[in-house]
Amino acid sequence: MRIGIVANEPSGDLLGASLMRELRRRCPDLTFEGVGGPRMAAEGLDTLYPLERLSVMGLVEVLKHLPELISIRSGLKHHFLARRPDVFIGIDAPDFNLGLEAYLRRKGIPTVHYVSPTVWAWRPGRVKKIRASIDLMLSVFPFEEAFLRDHGVPVAYVGHPLADEIPLQPDSDAARCRLGLPPEARVVALLPGSRMSEVELLAETFLRAAELLQQQLPELRFVVPMVNRRTRSAFETIWRARSPGLPLMLLEEASRDAMLSAEAVLTASGTATLEALLLKRPMVVAYKVNPLTYHIVTGLQLIKTPHIAMANLLAGEALAPEFIQHQATPQALAAALLDLLRQPQKRARIAARYTQIHQQLRCDSSARAADAVLQLHRERQ
Repeated sequence: MRIGIVANEPSGDLLGASLMRELRRRCPDLTFEGVGGPRMAAEGLDTLYPLERLSVMGLVEVLKHLPELISIRSGLKHHFLARRPDVFIGIDAPDFNLGLEAYLRRKGIPTVHYVSPTVWAWRPGRVKKIRASIDLMLSVFPFEEAFLRDHGVPVAYVGHPLADEIPLQPDSDAARCRLGLPPEARVVALLPGSRMSEVELLAETFLRAAELLQQQLPELRFVVPMVNRRTRSAFETIWRARSPGLPLMLLEEASRDAMLSAEAVLTASGTATLEALLLKRPMVVAYKVNPLTYHIVTGLQLIKTPHIAMANLLAGEALAPEFIQHQATPQALAAALLDLLRQPQKRARIAARYTQIHQQLRCDSSARAADAVLQLHRERQ
């Protein structure tokens, strides 16, 4: 049995690797080919294109990379038509994967999309394209299932593998030990994003916020985990140029230990907010995009939810303060973090609520996702 699988960013690489592992447990002779990162490669993916070439976020930002993205998608279409997989799985990246899935489905290849596009949050008209593109949606959040079923999309709620992977009571002392941080240290983690565009837009703001924090609390230490060498180098360049006097620990990967060692987290919006929730860490969330992208999104009122951070959407309230675009100033971020750092009881209340959400999300998700994929394969044989 052959599986085609395409992910376009580190969070998708994590999901894909967990799913591949569970599929191979059930079918040891499975082969995988497509696009993924180091985790999927470690599970045996035959990589056709580097994951980084697909990792682009934003409306305007995509335009700069559009010729290459079109070329890659065309190459994948030809490849999977010549070497037909038994099932194709697109992980997240709906603007890239749904078009590929629609083409392969028309050619008779069963298609699965893992992680529902946020049609319940913005651009709801995409649900028609989803319905025409896939044979099965694997949904990772419980509130998505009813919406998709009501719109005629075949869906299986499987949960999020991070909720299974991260312990309900993670060990922060062990994380500090692994990073060489003393137990009594006061630590803030800075996560300016996994994409180069995010780092370029947020790094200086995060560094300036850290400087303001340190003026109020000189004992603070800062840890900055980056997803790979390229983003680490970009952040380090900005750090040396803009805030050379700010002492921080710059890491490659190790985001979980960095967050777990921290009293509070300053993070870009994205999967990191879910991970911080599961690690029971209070957070402040910031996000910036190209100004034209922001103007288009807000002008057309494309976003339909009260929050942008998944942690807040799951909680149903803004436990994590959010600062978007022009609101994301160093002063605003520092003030919100200072509020958390000076209120241990508030941090404890947030951690307790996050624990409740974590318990609700645990459901052996990768195993459920693998079973759903194999069930689809059996039905289509």
